[in-house]
Amino acid sequence: MKRILPLLLAATIAGGCSRNNQSETTARPQSAWRVSRDTNGESVVTLDAATQQGMGLKLAPAPPLQLPPERKAFGRVLDPAQLSSAAADFIAARAAATAAQKELARLQQLAAQANASLQILESAQAAAARDSAQADSARSRFVAAWGQAIADRDDLSEFVQSLAAGESALVRLDLPAGEMLQTGPTGARVTGLGDETNSVEVSYLNAIPAVNPQTQGRSFLFWVKPNSARLVAGEAVTGWLKISGTPVSGVVVPADAVVHTDGRDWIYVQTADDSFSRKEIVTDHPVAGGWFVGGTIAPGEKVVVAGAQQLLSTELVSQSPPPS
Repeated sequence: MKRILPLLLAATIAGGCSRNNQSETTARPQSAWRVSRDTNGESVVTLDAATQQGMGLKLAPAPPLQLPPERKAFGRVLDPAQLSSAAADFIAARAAATAAQKELARLQQLAAQANASLQILESAQAAAARDSAQADSARSRFVAAWGQAIADRDDLSEFVQSLAAGESALVRLDLPAGEMLQTGPTGARVTGLGDETNSVEVSYLNAIPAVNPQTQGRSFLFWVKPNSARLVAGEAVTGWLKISGTPVSGVVVPADAVVHTDGRDWIYVQTADDSFSRKEIVTDHPVAGGWFVGGTIAPGEKVVVAGAQQLLSTELVSQSPPPS
């Protein structure tokens, strides 16, 4: 009996230890991922291959891109009716002056042959001078409102008709107050609100002689043709003016790779087979399919282009306090 009691006690203790170990294992299962910080203080999510596959992670190397220097501006699509009215007055005054000059030339020829009276010739000279002055005045008003480049167009009537039909569009872009350009822009890209990664190229026409009375910024006119973006009068746009200078080197980050937290934009970059570092980027230069990013990552580095939001959720879960 004395020998049996110690054996029973040992078995009881062993069973209790086994249950405690089993309970601890159940309470703290081995995680398939972990979150840490690298030497730069950036968050790093480490995942095994099976977890990556379950999340549907996809990677793509960041392609290089050289972007010409740009200045951001804001503006709107102009109502073609305003230009149409001003152009109609200008074209009519110009046509009247041309007709008066032709009539004067005809009468001068007749007068030289003694086939026109001096009175008729003087009347034609006065009419030609009057119509010429009115044409000059109409041109000055037109140039003051719309600029030299549009006023000098030989196809001004066709230009206006294209705008009225919606085949093209006229965009005014305003620089922020106090900003200046040493030379005129060489072109620009514009996007509608909420569609910043789908920009369209626009042609530079000329600077507007007067500043915007609301923003007090310098303004520029651009022509959108064809109007593939279907911009309409009054629509607000964001523009990037192309200016002279050395191109900036960087990479293209797809729009689907960008996640948002803490009021900032981030991407995940693969740093090892099982590790992904979260890096902050600035999304102020949209390009086709995504964003131009300079200095944050090198060309060819692999970016998470599918599953980035799942990685962020995994990281944020690790920062949540355990349930009480």
